Amino acid sequence: MGYVEREKMLDRSENSIYKLVNLAAKRALEIAEGQPKLVAESAAAKPSTIALHEISDGKVQAKKLKAKE
Repeated sequence: MGYVEREKMLDRSENSIYKLVNLAAKRALEIAEGQPKLVAESAAAKPSTIALHEISDGKVQAKKLKAKE
């Protein structure tokens, strides 16, 4: 897999670069700890790269939290 467009990933994280970075970091940590990959990627790919491709493909998305009343 090649370059991942930032705009495509921002759509998946409510147009927030902060949420995108947090989402990618959390997913990369899960992958590094042994969670299965959701996209086909070479064995040499780093967890952070895999996480970005998963976000770009729509396999991983940020949750919207409900406001407490």
